[in-house]
Amino acid sequence: MTHWSAPMATAPVRATVSVPGSKSITNRAVLLAALSGADTVVRGVPASRDSTLMLDALAALGVPVTVAGEVARFGAHEGFRGPASIDCGLAGTVMRFVPPAAALADGQIRFDGDPRARERPMGTVLEALRALGVRIDGDALPLTVHGTGAVEGGEVTIDASQSSQFVSGLLLSGAHYRRGVTVRHAGKPVPSLPHIEMTVAMLREAGVAVDDSTPNTWQVAPGRISARDWVVEPDLSNATPFLAAAAATGGTVTVPGWPHRTTQAGDAIRSILHSMGCTVTLSDDGLTVTGPPELSGVDLDLHDVGELTPTVAALAALAEGPSVLRGIAHLRGHETDRLAALATELNGLGGAVTETADGLEITPAGLHGGLWHAYADHRIATAGAIVGLVVPDVLVDDIATTAKTMPDFPGMWAGMLGT
Repeated sequence: MTHWSAPMATAPVRATVSVPGSKSITNRAVLLAALSGADTVVRGVPASRDSTLMLDALAALGVPVTVAGEVARFGAHEGFRGPASIDCGLAGTVMRFVPPAAALADGQIRFDGDPRARERPMGTVLEALRALGVRIDGDALPLTVHGTGAVEGGEVTIDASQSSQFVSGLLLSGAHYRRGVTVRHAGKPVPSLPHIEMTVAMLREAGVAVDDSTPNTWQVAPGRISARDWVVEPDLSNATPFLAAAAATGGTVTVPGWPHRTTQAGDAIRSILHSMGCTVTLSDDGLTVTGPPELSGVDLDLHDVGELTPTVAALAALAEGPSVLRGIAHLRGHETDRLAALATELNGLGGAVTETADGLEITPAGLHGGLWHAYADHRIATAGAIVGLVVPDVLVDDIATTAKTMPDFPGMWAGMLGT
């Protein structure tokens, strides 16, 4: 594997960067399109690994799918069918959203994925499906869902404190269960609640009745998932490294198409960058961020927007004062243990980062070049690129892992820098 030399910014970054569509919206939209059983179109689909894996999974279940550029078209069909074998890669949305849908298929559906995927938490959604009448072999990848063409459904209580995807996965297919599904959470607060809000909003757009009026309870009524065409917003979380480039270098970056209203967690970067001293402007042209002469340290609870932690941690390591990032213990179960990875890599470049029970304490220190390990995690890789803008000789060992959600991050990064 060839190491990627993170390019330094020789001047404040000034660029307009268009980012691909949201993986989170895409993988919900294409699943809902497939569940509708009708002719449907999803526009703005990124050519990322996670979205490709989801499309391949739906095709494996017998859904007619054709993809041309950023447009995915779904043909009418009579329902999911097996037998089938599905590759989850390292995509949490595939490994947690598709088994509840595969339970509706007629036949055995086998799931597996990357080595790290076999270590990611799965038991919560699998035990919930068992409680709803689904037969499953295995408690983690690899596993087999024995579909019978129908799921009884009903009420289930789970502990979703490790991932909001456990809730979303059950809700997305629940309308097709005979009794619908009611999911109750019992445990520590659910992380990344905006992702559940995104799921609920998209279900309602597809004509599904969802009651979320009671805290920690979501009820999906049985019924049809209506066919509708979907347009995917830009991926706001994937836009954050480019906005961070403006913050880190005192430059200005605009991301066109930034929505004025959205359920994406990445929208929180606006207030975060403002608290670090940036000028942040949202207009019809998009979101524009201008970095300050010196970044301010922050004390942030990122529980609901944990996916932004690598970007924020990279900036905090370049800030003028200390920072505390809290509420993110659940990041230990992501593509890698993100807290340990960030602490290890920043400290390896001379940083002063301490892991806490639920986050990171980051004290600014003089950073130097060196090897930055990505741990097969796209967001750890982009954090290394941010640091490399102002620290010479940073080498990222696996920048290709960014293809998980961005097909050509190195090319986009070079384009932003004019190289």
